[in-house]
Amino acid sequence: MVGAGAAGLWAAGVCAAAGARTLVIEKTPRTGTKVLASGGTRCNLTTTLGPREAAKLFGPSAARFLTPAFLALPPAAVRARFHALGVPTKTEEALEKVFPVSDSARQVRDALERHARANGAEFLFNQGVRGVRRTEAGWSVSIPAGTVHCDKLLLCVGGKSYPKTGTTGDGYAWLRALKLHVVDPVPALVPLVSSAAWVHELTGVSLDAEARIGTSRRRRPTLFTHVGLSGPAPMDVSVHVSRSSGPVDVLLDLLPDHTWEDLRGLLIDAAGRRGGPHIAGLLPLPRRLIEAVCVQAGLAPNPRAFDLSKASRHRLVETLKGLPVPITGTTGFKKAEVTAGGLQLASVDRKTMEVRGHAGLYVFGELLDLTGPIGGLNFQAAFATAELAGRHATRAE
Repeated sequence: MVGAGAAGLWAAGVCAAAGARTLVIEKTPRTGTKVLASGGTRCNLTTTLGPREAAKLFGPSAARFLTPAFLALPPAAVRARFHALGVPTKTEEALEKVFPVSDSARQVRDALERHARANGAEFLFNQGVRGVRRTEAGWSVSIPAGTVHCDKLLLCVGGKSYPKTGTTGDGYAWLRALKLHVVDPVPALVPLVSSAAWVHELTGVSLDAEARIGTSRRRRPTLFTHVGLSGPAPMDVSVHVSRSSGPVDVLLDLLPDHTWEDLRGLLIDAAGRRGGPHIAGLLPLPRRLIEAVCVQAGLAPNPRAFDLSKASRHRLVETLKGLPVPITGTTGFKKAEVTAGGLQLASVDRKTMEVRGHAGLYVFGELLDLTGPIGGLNFQAAFATAELAGRHATRAE
């Protein structure tokens, strides 16, 4: 097995517990480096959602691919497994997140590694793989220490996100050398960059909003930063920025609990009170943000409702329900939580994670072309695909 991250550690435990001789080759000096950094070192390890509902958040084609894995190892089973390994969990229901009670990513990593080792898995560290190839007897892996031969080869080296943890995209070259199609990797779940001064002036403003790019939309916390936008909502739609050939606008619905008609009625009612309230006194938003919205709508920073014409009232409501934030790009792989792109899903048997036409080769985790939103979904995908790969690789022929 190549890769000792979340997927690799899980698969190592499955394989070793099944009695298979299991060797995990890792390029860095330790296991689970990216796990340790996840969730602000708290490790959002899965979701409270059901298996089908969780899979759906990856998009239609990915959901179809993931459904067998999520049914084989649903989020509830991930939690149960960690409980059995001595890692009780807790939930944050507002965002469907699951964390260890200890808020310690290290506890998660240690439990996975301890389980694998206790069942006989062995680890080789500081061994960057140079290449993999098919042999008459199975597979061979070239490393600085020599060549490792195996009957079954499990690849789970991750993508290119957060490269200082060791995920530098090594696996893509191996897959291409095997004539497999790799969807070009781009940063995903990554903060967005804006060159607009008014966006920077809102640094520190946070709210619950819906972020939209085209038909993709996600309602989650949103944060204005000194470089642009961050937080789960804009990061969940960030892949569309990564794949764009130029600047794009992220539209923010700043009041997702209020309909267009609700806001129109509120403003008309306030306008009926001569000398009545300023806009900032009517809306449950930070004053700085309201002033910026008014300016973007072509109004004074904080006009009275009475002073708005029908046309200006219309522009204000339109901007509140779809504030265009100009985005020039992302902060790149160095700040991305995951990678979008990877081995094309059609190349993999979704029930086993075995690569079609390459018997004994299994690819799973972030090396696949799978990207879910923030909220433990990508760990869930790593664990569930690792579970299937481990089960099938150790199945008696």
